[in-house]
Amino acid sequence: MQLEYYHVDSFTTEQFKGNPAGVCLLKEDLPDAVLLGIARENGLAETAFLKKSGNNYGIRWFTPDIEMDLCGHATLASAYVIKKFFEPESTRVLFTSASGELAVTFDGQLLRMDFPGRMPVPAGLPEEIFGSLSIKPAAVYKSRDYVLLYESEDDVRNLTVDRIMFDKVNLGPGGVCVTAEGRSFDFVSRFFTPQSTILEDPVTGSAHCSLIPFWSERFGKRKMTAQQLSERSGILYCENGQNERVVIAGNARLYSRGVLEIDMQ
Repeated sequence: MQLEYYHVDSFTTEQFKGNPAGVCLLKEDLPDAVLLGIARENGLAETAFLKKSGNNYGIRWFTPDIEMDLCGHATLASAYVIKKFFEPESTRVLFTSASGELAVTFDGQLLRMDFPGRMPVPAGLPEEIFGSLSIKPAAVYKSRDYVLLYESEDDVRNLTVDRIMFDKVNLGPGGVCVTAEGRSFDFVSRFFTPQSTILEDPVTGSAHCSLIPFWSERFGKRKMTAQQLSERSGILYCENGQNERVVIAGNARLYSRGVLEIDMQ
């Protein structure tokens, strides 16, 4: 079986920046074990699998380890592929997913994703995670992910994680997001996942489902810009919307395209 495959860097206009995602087009449903195997073979943080259904697309996201309930950068990459190669006249694409319907609209070179918001609430932090952090947070919150508030951008930038201790905790599809008020951007962040093939995610769209309402409330404004301070880095344009929805926008660029040869026997 041959599957169309695209490698896209999300939340960037620069080569070798942003968060790389695989996008795979399916004509029929494949076993989860095959989808996970493809994601492992790709070795990227996420691979999105798309299957057209009427005017919409079903979407699923796999890391090299598990299926995720939501992934921002791979959704952005998927919308980019649909617009560039399949529906160039489209102004909007609608995905159906485990997290409900996800709309992406096209605004010039910018892709705007409408996602569910997840306001984090004050919480405790597992001792293993707390002990693994070289710099301790000023406050701890939780939604799907732990959100750790730091006093400065430098704290977020300079933070290191003791992986041996960090990996003693399993957070399932969740992770640990560290964040602070930014200097050139409204806020900055980094994102880590314990017991994952990829410890630090380059740019995490889904984490901004929590960061946007969190910082919107603190700043008292709806529209913000954000930067993720990973080695690859990325820029996100954020808006706290209505009815507990958020808008996460960014750019994308194609790195490669090709065909996967999958043996189904």
